[in-house]
Amino acid sequence: MGSSEREKVFNPNADFAQVWLCPTEPTPIDRYTREWRSGENSMTESTEARQLMQAAYENRYTWDKNFPGYVADVQLKMGDQVYTGKAKVNADLSAEVSEVADDEALKAIKGQLFEVAIHRIRRSFEETHGKNTFALGETDGTGAVEITVGGKSEGDRYKVRDNEVCMVHRHIHGIVVTINTASSHDTGAGYLSHEYHSVYRDPKTGELKGEQDYTDIYEKVGDYQILSSRTIKSIENGEPVTSEFSFSNIKLLQPALV
Repeated sequence: MGSSEREKVFNPNADFAQVWLCPTEPTPIDRYTREWRSGENSMTESTEARQLMQAAYENRYTWDKNFPGYVADVQLKMGDQVYTGKAKVNADLSAEVSEVADDEALKAIKGQLFEVAIHRIRRSFEETHGKNTFALGETDGTGAVEITVGGKSEGDRYKVRDNEVCMVHRHIHGIVVTINTASSHDTGAGYLSHEYHSVYRDPKTGELKGEQDYTDIYEKVGDYQILSSRTIKSIENGEPVTSEFSFSNIKLLQPALV
């Protein structure tokens, strides 16, 4: 399994994790978008927009401080190639993968474990967005309310519907990432995205760099929701590519503390 040209420019498996947690500086295309939307008026902070954003952010499913980590058997299927091995996510959310024969397959599996784990980190809204301002945009036909961001992450945009973030538009490591969520799962302790579509564009030209469709399935193990399946569909060199990550025999490393 060799590296694709897309991976040399941008690795969505490794960099997707930054979408929520690492505010970045605005790009020229984002500044233009914001100016076009705002006209001659500068964006002012909206209490309603901040409240909507904070409520949706705090409604995400995350692991608590007692998360013990887990081990699992893993299988990666790409076309006719199938790779198996062992996976481990530690309590500090670091990931380990072993017994995988192919180095690129091992790297891909570890990237997915990292991406999933970092999204389960429980950080306060102020820690993540304290240096940002928020303003209300338009409401689309589905009832999703656009929220534009100023301050440290100026140029970012989100959409919130039914107390969930259903669209994320961010600049990540020299690429503009837009993620639209098609469906989600209410765990009773916060929501998890089930199906979502990611688009990657050049921040200066808007040129399309890639697209991926994700389908995630989670399994409750003890008190925690753990990813048991992730399917990623994309187009590489004009051909459809499907990667299927499966995690089975999932076991927590130790009983969660009360």
